[in-house]
Amino acid sequence: MLPNDAGRTEFDPDLATVLALERELQTPECRRNPGRLVSLLADDFTEVGASGAVWDKTSILDLLSREDSVEIEVLELSGRAISADFVLVQWISQTLGKRARRTSLWRRTASGWELIHHQGTPLN
Repeated sequence: MLPNDAGRTEFDPDLATVLALERELQTPECRRNPGRLVSLLADDFTEVGASGAVWDKTSILDLLSREDSVEIEVLELSGRAISADFVLVQWISQTLGKRARRTSLWRRTASGWELIHHQGTPLN
């Protein structure tokens, strides 16, 4: 079992992999690495941000290429398989004093897991 990952009652390698990928996506190192982002985000990726803005893969890659490096704290991370090839992840982000409830949908492909949708809802 991974530490600090709420909602996990037994070890599931797919769930552990997806939760680790979700955490990785929040690191400055990953967010500054276009090659890694391209491999983690599905070509049909969409995001509805905490601001209400909507992005696709191209626009989020552009946004992240200009993002200042900030620490994103991942709180209450949990996930569950909704089918053999899809995992739903939920967590709370805390960045610069702002919190948001976040949901991500990951899809298994022949080359691994990819993020197909993400949404953030402000909490404060």
